Amino acid sequence: MGNTKYTYAVARIRALEVALFSDAVIEQLLSCKTAAEVLQFVVEKGWGDTADQDDPDAVLRREEEKTWEVIKEVAPDVSVFNVLSYPKLYHNLKAAIKEVCTEIRNPNIFYDDCSISGEEMLRIVENREFSKLPSHMGSTAQDALETLLHTRDGQLCDIMVDKAALEAIRKAGKESGEPIIENYADTTVAIADIKIAVRSQKTGKSADFMRSAMAECDGINVEQLIRAVLAGEDEIAQYLEGTAYAGGAQALRDSASAFERWCDNRMIETLKPQKYETFSVGPLLGYLIARETEIKTVRIILTGKQNGFSDDAIRERIREMYV
Repeated sequence: MGNTKYTYAVARIRALEVALFSDAVIEQLLSCKTAAEVLQFVVEKGWGDTADQDDPDAVLRREEEKTWEVIKEVAPDVSVFNVLSYPKLYHNLKAAIKEVCTEIRNPNIFYDDCSISGEEMLRIVENREFSKLPSHMGSTAQDALETLLHTRDGQLCDIMVDKAALEAIRKAGKESGEPIIENYADTTVAIADIKIAVRSQKTGKSADFMRSAMAECDGINVEQLIRAVLAGEDEIAQYLEGTAYAGGAQALRDSASAFERWCDNRMIETLKPQKYETFSVGPLLGYLIARETEIKTVRIILTGKQNGFSDDAIRERIREMYV
C-alpha cells in the first residue's frame, strides 16, 4: 500500500477536524454562567449519548470512546497507537494491586476502554496470573505487588509501575516504525520526567528517588536533570533552557498551573504540523491528542464552574486548541 495506506483515514479525519473546538468556542464555554450551561452547550454540539446528557462524567467518557471508535475504524494498523493506551493500562494495574493488597473495593477506579479491563486486571493480579499480561507488564506487576504487600508503601508501588509505563511508551514508540509516533512517545516521557523533577524539588526528594521514578529518553538527560533539581528550582529552569523544552522554563517561573498548562500545550505544538500531512499516521495521532485536549479542557471548565472559580482562574488552566 506504500504511502497511500493512510489516504482514506486522513480524509475521514479531515472531515471530523471541522467539528473540533477552536479557541473561540472555548471562550463561549467560559462565558457560560454555570456548569449546567457548559454541559448543555457541549450536548448541543453532539457530545455524549441521549441517555446520559445530565451526567458530565458520562458525557466526557462517551466522547473519549467515540474518538477511539473512529480511529479503530479508519486506521490501517491500530497497534501503532499503543503508546496512548498504556497510561490507562498501567493505571488499571496500579489500581488492581492496591485493591488486592487492601482488600477494599472502590467503584469507578478502573478504565475499561483499554486492552485489559479493570475487572480482568483485578482477576489477573488476585490469581497471580502475570503470564496473561503483555510481556512488558508481567515482571513489573509481580514486583510491584510483592513490594506493596511487604512494605505497604503505596508511593513506592506507584513509581515502579509509572516508570514501567514510561519505558513501555518509549519502547512502543521506537517499535512503531512511525517517526511522529516515536517523537510523541519520547516527548511524553520527557515531559513526565520534567514533572517528576519539579515535584521532587518541591518535596525534597533524593537523587535515588528520582532515578527510580524517571525513565530514559532522547529529549532529556536524566542525570543532568537530577543535578539541576538538587541545586534548586532556578537550576531546573536553566537546564530546560538548553533543551527542546525551553518553553517550560518560563512557565515554571510563572506558576505551577502555567507549567502544567505548558506541558499539555507542548504536545499540541508538536502535533499541529501534522494537520498538513496526507500520507502518514500523523493526522490521526494529531486528532486523537486534539480530542483528548478538548475533553480535558471541557472538564477543567466544568470543574471550575462547579467550584465557583473566576473566568480568569479557569482561563489560566485551559489548554491550547489544535485548530
